[in-house]
Amino acid sequence: MLIKLNLRDQVRDYLLSEMITGKLSIGKTINLAALSRKLNVSVTPIREALTQLQQSHIIKAVPNRGFIIADLDVKEAEDLYELVANLEVMAIENSEFTEEHIVELKKQQEVFENATDAISRIQADLEFHKLLTKGYKNDLALKILHDLKTRIFFYERAFTNDDSFYNKSDNQHDSIISAIADNNVPTASLLLKMNWMLILNYVQKKLTE
Repeated sequence: MLIKLNLRDQVRDYLLSEMITGKLSIGKTINLAALSRKLNVSVTPIREALTQLQQSHIIKAVPNRGFIIADLDVKEAEDLYELVANLEVMAIENSEFTEEHIVELKKQQEVFENATDAISRIQADLEFHKLLTKGYKNDLALKILHDLKTRIFFYERAFTNDDSFYNKSDNQHDSIISAIADNNVPTASLLLKMNWMLILNYVQKKLTE
């Protein structure tokens, strides 16, 4: 049951959580009435939350069906990954990294390396990137990143289940951490952009096979 004042944001966070855990999948119709009963709220904040998610291109409205999780698309993937890469580069170029922050990145990289299934890997990877940008003080940019990465999750869950692919990403993560530890932000930015482009190239290939 949702009891705080901003019901729209709570519904939105709930739906995002359902997507991340796989309970809402591509093509799945979101049933407003069922959701209203489950959360014990009116359909108004649910519609508001769905409209926000539609504006973020995470879901789409389909005539006679309602709101569904949008299908995957090559052009959308290209736009998503390029935008996320550029926003993250901007974020780390405008952040200060402490020793504690670097330790957190190393610990999260260990979580990523030790993940035993695709979903855990994706979540660990996204958490690593979230930690990279946590020192950025632009809350609006971070919110946009969060929304974009929620959509990216669907692409990575669909395609990035190749161990050899993750080994390449592992190496890039380690190199990013090393560059940050050496206070070499330009190199870290380049490596970060390469990391996102590596994933995009893999997704593009899978979407066009």
